[in-house]
Amino acid sequence: MSISDAFLVGIFLFFIGSCCGYLLEVFWRRFVSAKKWINPGFLTGPYLPLYGFGVVGLFLVSLLPIHTSKQWLDALIIILIMGIAMTVIEYITGLIFIKGLRIRLWDYSKQWGNIQGIICPLYSFFWLIVAAIYYFVIDAKVINAVVWFVNNIQFAYVVGVISGIFIVDLCHSIGLGRRIKCFADEHNVVIHLEKLKETIYDKTSELYNKHPGFFFPLKLLSSFKDQLAEIKEKFSTSRKK
Repeated sequence: MSISDAFLVGIFLFFIGSCCGYLLEVFWRRFVSAKKWINPGFLTGPYLPLYGFGVVGLFLVSLLPIHTSKQWLDALIIILIMGIAMTVIEYITGLIFIKGLRIRLWDYSKQWGNIQGIICPLYSFFWLIVAAIYYFVIDAKVINAVVWFVNNIQFAYVVGVISGIFIVDLCHSIGLGRRIKCFADEHNVVIHLEKLKETIYDKTSELYNKHPGFFFPLKLLSSFKDQLAEIKEKFSTSRKK
């Protein structure tokens, strides 16, 4: 496989993981956490890059030449490496948003053994479960998808179109993130993104008797600036100097 083909395969897997992770998080928020249909993540479209990078990472780890004398030990080592890789990806992603945009995408600060509220033993254990499911159930399907993609490289044009839409979405979301950062800097806080969405959802329902658009849960942010300042304790925490 050439370098260009490998790059395209990486993008292909990235979008598969991003979309599947998005669906998982949508249903998690609806039935477990927020109990509402809320668009998860930082971007507008139906993808979560954390899961995209995660699938790429899991695929690469599955290719590692681990060969001991026991098959079960090979599987255990691979799964442990996958779990660690996912935890590292989660930590780097969370840290970038907190330090760069003053946005907290998730908060594990109430969980035992957490590090900066970004990672914790409980969710690292969940990543190990995800890694085991990937290794035993999903990996073969991913490999088949990669083989199909390489043999149908013309599909790369579709991937290119999706990538273009993703880049536009990313630019839009970064612009919105900068506005949120300005608000956070002005009030010396870190914004909890999911709590902010839930606050806007509830406020919109209360004032206008309707819910904000699913794909634009922060679209009223600018008009809510003064109100956000009044209720910021619902979705923010004081930033340490």
